[in-house]
Amino acid sequence: MKNIAVYPGTFDPITYGHVDIIQRATKLFDQVVVAIAASPKKQPTFSLEERVALTTQVLKSHANVSVIGFETLLTDFVKKQNANIILRGLRAVTDFDYEVQLTGMYRRLAPEIESLFLMPSEKYTYISSSYVREIASLGGDVSEFVPEAVAKALKNKLRK
Repeated sequence: MKNIAVYPGTFDPITYGHVDIIQRATKLFDQVVVAIAASPKKQPTFSLEERVALTTQVLKSHANVSVIGFETLLTDFVKKQNANIILRGLRAVTDFDYEVQLTGMYRRLAPEIESLFLMPSEKYTYISSSYVREIASLGGDVSEFVPEAVAKALKNKLRK
């Protein structure tokens, strides 16, 4: 049986913290599917198509990673990918409380799917997409938090 992990999120935008988790996951799983949620309620800065394109560009060197946008229930998406694992990132205790609740819901909806958690390297634990967007919107340099393509895309998007 292949272990296929789905790493879901909004990725608005993808950060070095996300990339760190994905790189480590590629060593643990046969395949990693980066699942980008449409999340219209969050009013993302980038469209779903833009987030998929940026994330694909950032992760192009990883042979066992695919990037797919989705607008369905996560557990349905995971099943459609023939995956058996939902991979989530944890940065702090506050993330843990939220993730425990989500995991309970996932178990009720699809008990055959396991949820696993990875923490990013310590140097990335404070990075969040919302902080990156805020810094970029105020003209700050986000190059130490996101890949170069993402920093450029943020600058272009927020300049308008």
